[in-house]
Amino acid sequence: MKRSAIVLLALGLLTACQEDVQVARPAALDLTPEAAGHYCQMTVLDHSGPKAQIHLTGNPNPFWFTQVRDAVAFTLSPEEPKNIAAIYVNDMDKAESWDQPGTDNWIEADSAWFVIGSTQAGGMGAAEAIPFGSQAGAERFVQSNGGSVVRFKEISAGYVLESIDVTSAARDQDDGRNEVR
Repeated sequence: MKRSAIVLLALGLLTACQEDVQVARPAALDLTPEAAGHYCQMTVLDHSGPKAQIHLTGNPNPFWFTQVRDAVAFTLSPEEPKNIAAIYVNDMDKAESWDQPGTDNWIEADSAWFVIGSTQAGGMGAAEAIPFGSQAGAERFVQSNGGSVVRFKEISAGYVLESIDVTSAARDQDDGRNEVR
C-alpha cells in the first residue's frame, strides 16, 4: 500500500514538473544571402518589401518567406506543419526603405500591426501584409498607401490565399483557341 502511494506521488510530481517545462522560443535569425524563400526557392534578399521567418519545433533552421503574406498563408494551409515555435516579420517602422527592409529588425508576428489591402505590392508582386512595430506606424502607412490596419490573427485566408483574376489571366494568355466566358 505504501509503495503504490509513493509511486503515485512520484508520478504526480513528475507530471507537475513536465507541465512547468516550456519550450524556449527560438530567437529570430539575421537574414543572409543564403536564405531561400520556402515556396519560390529564390534568394530572399533579391526582393523588396518585408520578409518573414517561421521556426518549427525541433528544426534549427527557419523557413524564409520573400513576402509576409506567404508566411501567413503557410500558417493557414492545412498541408503545412503546425508545430510552429515562432513567427518573425520585419518591423517596417525600423526599415531603411521598402527596397531595404532590414536583415535584423525582426518582431514577433503576434505583436505586430499589419496593413492589408494597400496599393503597395510585396516583393513577389502580390498583395502584401505589411508589418509595423507600432499601430501609429501602420496608420501613417495607410494614410499614404491605403488599406486597413489589422493584427496577425485578423488577416483572413481570403486575403492571403485568393488567386489572381482568372478571367483576365485567361484573356491575356488566350491564343485564339480558348474562349473566355
